[in-house]
Amino acid sequence: METLAAPQGNFKLSRFPVRQQETLRAWDAADEYLLNYLNDEQLLHSNCHILIVNDSFGALACALSGYDTVSVSDSFIAQQGMQLNLNQNQLDLDAVEFRHSLMAYGQADKPYDIVLLKVTKSLAQLEDQLHRIRPYITQNSRIIAAGMTKGIHTSTLQLFATIIGQTKTSLARKKARLIFARLDPELIPPENSYPRSYRLANTEYQILNHANVFSREKLDIGTRFLIENLPTDSRFQQVIDLGCGNGIVGLMAAAANPQATLHFVDESYMAVASARENFSQAFPDREAQFEVTDCLKGIPSDSSDLILNNPPFHQQNAIGDFIAWQMFTEAKTILKSGGELWVIGNRHLNYHAKLKKLFGNCSTIASNTKFVILKAIKR
Repeated sequence: METLAAPQGNFKLSRFPVRQQETLRAWDAADEYLLNYLNDEQLLHSNCHILIVNDSFGALACALSGYDTVSVSDSFIAQQGMQLNLNQNQLDLDAVEFRHSLMAYGQADKPYDIVLLKVTKSLAQLEDQLHRIRPYITQNSRIIAAGMTKGIHTSTLQLFATIIGQTKTSLARKKARLIFARLDPELIPPENSYPRSYRLANTEYQILNHANVFSREKLDIGTRFLIENLPTDSRFQQVIDLGCGNGIVGLMAAAANPQATLHFVDESYMAVASARENFSQAFPDREAQFEVTDCLKGIPSDSSDLILNNPPFHQQNAIGDFIAWQMFTEAKTILKSGGELWVIGNRHLNYHAKLKKLFGNCSTIASNTKFVILKAIKR
């Protein structure tokens, strides 16, 4: 836990999930830039109606909790981080209203005075978010985005100009930059490109993808390799697609194991919504479970026969194996005795050693020059 010193106060902030010996902060220089700018320009007033989009762990929400503030994110983890940090700072847990990415961003009759948007790596997500913001702003609304300079490109600014209106940027400060946009009510923006869909090769399945879903345009090569090697066994009654994304792995596992009940789990609301749509279209007469959560939180222990996992190696901008380790650890708890965890990853990530340390065993199912599929069994 570290303390963010901002003009709005000092706030003790933690990343989520909380880890021992955490070396990363729960905010960045772009958050600091935003909060200082709001103060320097005296933009905040007692009745200020504020929208925050993509607040990583609640740094902005905590600082602006004294106003009429709504926070929108596609991340369950971001939501939990906000709740954690509001609580740590003795702030009302209901002081900031949370809305997930597929909910309406506001009320049509109550436009926002200020919109604060943290720029993510995904242009697709930014496009979708700007379209969703536009109905809830007026010419008097102040739209201020922030990000690290390395993540703000000409294409980023073009999206603001195309969807919102006149756009300009600030000078850089601590490698962070602000983007300022004003609504042009005469501007007719293009239609939102998302969600998109494509037909999965060699199948009849139409795959829908919301904007913040990995591999939106086509099947990625890692997933392709995994579904080419999926297990088929009548003893797999309860199967989890962990970190499901658009649900292709679980969908193909369901096709290969017609006796199985599938559970789709991800921390992204858009991912789980995509998986739900894709499964219901592929198997309209078959039931499945869908859960937005942190890894496997809330899933009963000793309940699964098979867990399929393609672990991410980053959380927002932080790269590391901590998410994979959390997934593997929780998978061991959720699996029944004799249950199997199947993992695909890049060869260089050395998941074999981690799984063997945790499960006491690990075997290679298949490999190629880039990927390896590993199996660990809960004894």
